[in-house]
Amino acid sequence: MATEVRIDKWLWAVRLYKTRTIAAEACRKGQVSLGGVNLKPSRMVKVGEVISVRKPPIILSFRILQAIENRVSAKLVPEMLEDVTPPEQYELLELSKIGGFVDRARGTGRPTKKERRDLDSFLSDDFFDIDD
Repeated sequence: MATEVRIDKWLWAVRLYKTRTIAAEACRKGQVSLGGVNLKPSRMVKVGEVISVRKPPIILSFRILQAIENRVSAKLVPEMLEDVTPPEQYELLELSKIGGFVDRARGTGRPTKKERRDLDSFLSDDFFDIDD
């Protein structure tokens, strides 16, 4: 077992990203940070460091428990990392799920004329009109 490992390999190995390429791209885009500093994919990380991964709309934080390079089964992931994400982030995730009622399910296409009229009437000011 290594004492240090590349961040892109570790992110892939603990199943935070589906492929190592996607993990490296997330690092390049500034979505992975350590102490507020964005990490390059080649950055070596050690056991005990806390990394932050931005997956909109929340920022997840993980403490590295084991530095591994090879992908492990999903059952072993809790032995490799500790989730130290603040509870407020998970509350924000729940609020975004609840607040997304206007969004349509992926793949359902454009709304029909009737659905569009219903949606417009629901979102119009007349619907929420409050008289004194």
